[in-house]
Amino acid sequence: MNTMRVFLHDLLWQQGKDAFKTRISRYLAIADKHHIRTIFVLFDSCWDPDPKLGPQHPPKPGVHNSGWVQSPGAKALEDPSQYPRLEAYVKGVVSAFAKDRRVLAWDVWNEPDNTNEFSYGSFEPNNKEGLVQALLPEVFTWARAADPTQPLTSGVWHDDSSTSENPRPIARIQIENSDVVSFHNYESPQKFENQIHSLEQYHRPILCTEHMARGIGSTFEGNLPIAKKCKVAAINWGLVAGKTQTFLPWDSWKKPYTDREPVLWFHEVFRTDGTPYSREETSLFRELTNKSKAKDARIKWHHLHR
Repeated sequence: MNTMRVFLHDLLWQQGKDAFKTRISRYLAIADKHHIRTIFVLFDSCWDPDPKLGPQHPPKPGVHNSGWVQSPGAKALEDPSQYPRLEAYVKGVVSAFAKDRRVLAWDVWNEPDNTNEFSYGSFEPNNKEGLVQALLPEVFTWARAADPTQPLTSGVWHDDSSTSENPRPIARIQIENSDVVSFHNYESPQKFENQIHSLEQYHRPILCTEHMARGIGSTFEGNLPIAKKCKVAAINWGLVAGKTQTFLPWDSWKKPYTDREPVLWFHEVFRTDGTPYSREETSLFRELTNKSKAKDARIKWHHLHR
């Protein structure tokens, strides 16, 4: 694996932009030392819509991703007077690293119209999709105004987002404004491949920025051979089973796994001691990348050019 997708946050820029840029630079130096390039995510509509600075609450026992916060939060999204602040954040971060080869791409907004129905849905703005639909093109414009050498993208994620005749309005905005087309897919290998072929119509490099959820049939064994065949990059959600608790399934929001382990880990590749959850999976990485004798599996990326 040679790429990480890293989520940033507008409140950290607001708190202190110079210190934030310093921490980003420090991270990039560490990643580069290990030959890892980065896709930075600027905004994200998933999970808690009420982000706050300062110490964060501990994870809820037995619950998937219970500490993750949105950027911007609901209050900022609903308040146009805060948009200049968000614009300054986007332009400031992108311009600071616009010529940095260690940055592979900018993912401007993760799952922008996700309303978090089964977790925080009752706390979301009633018109969230409309607000995002109006703001998302502006975010692309802000990022592009910083003149980055890296491509911009935002991943389509609904089942019907990439159909050729009638994509969803926000998916259309994402595709029309993206230099490289990205997508999320947590479905069967056949649906994974179908989505790739649907996106090929746009004649741009394609990368899957989220996949692999074992309990619902999205697996490395099913997806990676397809991705290699189609020359599509593939980033799985999660790496080590840590405080995000995303080795637990999404349904843990309805029934927390406080008294049991899931039958299968949902996401994640490694245990906290560094051993693989499945040696068959890590052997597959080496096989597919022709690195059978290497200590580390590295999934190669190709043709990612603006």
